[in-house]
Amino acid sequence: MMQELLTADDVADRLGLHVRTVRNYIRDGRLPAVRVGKQYRIARADLEAFTGLPAETGDPEPATGHLRAEVSSVVEIDAISPATARRVSNLLGSVTTQPRDGDERLHLKMIYDEERANLKIVIVAGLAGSADIFGLIGMVMGETET
Repeated sequence: MMQELLTADDVADRLGLHVRTVRNYIRDGRLPAVRVGKQYRIARADLEAFTGLPAETGDPEPATGHLRAEVSSVVEIDAISPATARRVSNLLGSVTTQPRDGDERLHLKMIYDEERANLKIVIVAGLAGSADIFGLIGMVMGETET
């Protein structure tokens, strides 16, 4: 069975990123790729592992007849205490286990660097889900760190 290979341009289009960002991910070793001539090729399985989501094929045609928008965001919070970072992580962790409306996907990844007092949250969700997550983060941050 032949493995589908995607160009850096294809990956950039699918993720809504600039092609230079995708190339930087490849050069940094975060996104595995092979070099074919002067271009990179990324295996579909590697893209799925990188994003944590199945890669879409071709042009998406929603079966339900409605358009779907997805947001990819990185929220970085500096000077956050370990206790507050735990509160944010616990709250957002409980949200990811809740059922979502329709086919809206929600993917969160949280990384806390205690030495730098920095919390990084990667969010991939629909418009409403992203707004909900931002609201929850704001609520916790507003209550604890002003």
